Amino acid sequence: MFWNEEIYRQTISFAAKAHASQKILGMDIPYLKHLAAVTMEVASAILHTPEANFDIDFAIQCGLLHDTIEDTYIKYDEIEISFGKKVADGVLALTKNESLPKENQMMDSLERILLQPKEVRVVKICDRIDNLYSPPIYWTPEKRKYYQKEGQLILDTLQGVCPYAEARLQAKINAYSNYF
Repeated sequence: MFWNEEIYRQTISFAAKAHASQKILGMDIPYLKHLAAVTMEVASAILHTPEANFDIDFAIQCGLLHDTIEDTYIKYDEIEISFGKKVADGVLALTKNESLPKENQMMDSLERILLQPKEVRVVKICDRIDNLYSPPIYWTPEKRKYYQKEGQLILDTLQGVCPYAEARLQAKINAYSNYF
């Protein structure tokens, strides 16, 4: 199973422009590193689960674009024009609705993700894998525990689609206790 290099190049270029001025929170590292790491996790998970017949190009596009609506000036319509409705819908599901109270945003997004193709679930699982490598140093122990608990909610809600990614996320959730 391989992906289309031209689709990858077009999508990463779009994401790089959209996130050009952003840095990873609390670090002097371009945000594109997070998008690339999530997408690497997605590709690895899919390659470890060939029996699931994932659409790897769609998954890679959603991985590279997953924070675009939420964190940049780019809107749904621009993603739809550039990549089609399926990709735009996947990215929108991965976007928190900031008009909701903060405590409801994650569950709302997870519910919308469940309505999308299975690849979108894998992207969200892989996003949290990358986010659980280490917390920002200024996060309190309470914030870190909340983030770990939220990771478990993501896994519990989205599991059943990619055992490889799910096992990696569970291991990251378990190891995250080291940061309390």
